[in-house]
Amino acid sequence: MQQDGARNKKINPSAYNALAYALWRVIWNKDDFERYVRGMLQDHSELLARLDFGRTKRETAGTLVDLLRANEARYLDVIVALMLDIAGMDRFPNLERQVDGPDMVAKAEAAVAELRRWTGKQQEIIKEHEEHAAAIAESAKQAQAIRAFTEAHEDLKQRFFVMHSATDKHQRGRDFEGFINELFSLYDLEPRASYVMKHEQIDGAFSFDTDHYVLEAKWWKDAIGRPLLDIFKANIERKGKNTLGLYISMSGFTSDALDMYAYSTPFITMDGADFMAVLEQRIRLDELLRRKKRHASETGHCSLPVAKIFSEAD
Repeated sequence: MQQDGARNKKINPSAYNALAYALWRVIWNKDDFERYVRGMLQDHSELLARLDFGRTKRETAGTLVDLLRANEARYLDVIVALMLDIAGMDRFPNLERQVDGPDMVAKAEAAVAELRRWTGKQQEIIKEHEEHAAAIAESAKQAQAIRAFTEAHEDLKQRFFVMHSATDKHQRGRDFEGFINELFSLYDLEPRASYVMKHEQIDGAFSFDTDHYVLEAKWWKDAIGRPLLDIFKANIERKGKNTLGLYISMSGFTSDALDMYAYSTPFITMDGADFMAVLEQRIRLDELLRRKKRHASETGHCSLPVAKIFSEAD
């Protein structure tokens, strides 16, 4: 819904008159009146600065409505909020406490009824405005979520660089497992930390696109060879029918290991280049996994380098 849709339609002048009259009538005491107006205009200090609450309520209400009407496109949110709030009033506690309460309440009810009649006639404008306001709120919510995601991603990247320069390789390996869990959590992949089963230890597990994956992650100096991939394959096959595997090796894999799993594989692989592409947000982790899984299903090959994905997109 574009903002111009509601802004191009004008509110009837009689609706403004009804608003000014009702605003004056629904509250008797000037202090309560001022508190109400300030509350309704709390996000518009520039309007409050132009109101003189030392004058009569009727004059202040008239000045406010004149300001709103003169800048309808800018203040449609305030206009709609005031109209709907006052039109929805069915009790007038401030008036009920006055000596002439019954008479004041009757006049307020009549003023509100008249305003309600006009708000009914302005429903198209009000509906468009509310839809636009909802769209703006949703866009703001999405933008905030994107900022939070990006900031978390950047934080993980910086932590990765710290791990990369670590001198204690064993500690780096332990930290790497926790790091992977945090990265996978960022993508809602439901990661599970390392756990021990009879005769084997699993670095972790996660869920993705209805499949369950076991995870092995190594940050070694040398590339991972075929013997370790054979062990990983055997571990996967002992799990459930829908279990797949992801083997992450920052140092990559030997050519004979990849050749062995070039035609039939129960797992996919990630190397350092894949990992950095994700951390640098050149590709989303979930998209990378999805492309690798599809490639494995179509070709039987456990490896699809991220560079090839990028070259196919060019």
